[in-house]
Amino acid sequence: MPHLHEKIDFTVAIFVVHRGEVLVIHHRKLDRWLPLGGHIELDEDPEQAALRETLEESGLEVELVGERPPTTEPGTRALIAPRFLDIHRIHPTHEHIGMIYFARPKAGTLALATAEHHDIRWCTEAELDGLQPPMSNAVKWYCRAALRELAG
Repeated sequence: MPHLHEKIDFTVAIFVVHRGEVLVIHHRKLDRWLPLGGHIELDEDPEQAALRETLEESGLEVELVGERPPTTEPGTRALIAPRFLDIHRIHPTHEHIGMIYFARPKAGTLALATAEHHDIRWCTEAELDGLQPPMSNAVKWYCRAALRELAG
């Protein structure tokens, strides 16, 4: 999806953990190992974007991990909060506010989104350091946090 604003956009990143491994993709355009994710579209909330991006990029339906407050009522819908937030520079005049979610797979069959990614794979914590090209320290930190929190 193209940028919605010239200076800043909102995005989601989803760290899916299953059986002690985290799902990562080798992004075709960026030539980096990353989590699943992308831009939040104008007609969706962050939770919907996280579920959509995960399904589009992996073929998996997931359950987002987190607490949904009991505050839904007419005119208000409670959302599962992201586990973390960050802001990262895309180029000198554009940034993304990233909403980082942790998730577990519910259904589906893992599939590579060939138009967007070179590869998709499950990684143990030990395998993260051996990925080529190397994964950024920030992405590794989130991978490890997700693996720790969703162990078992």
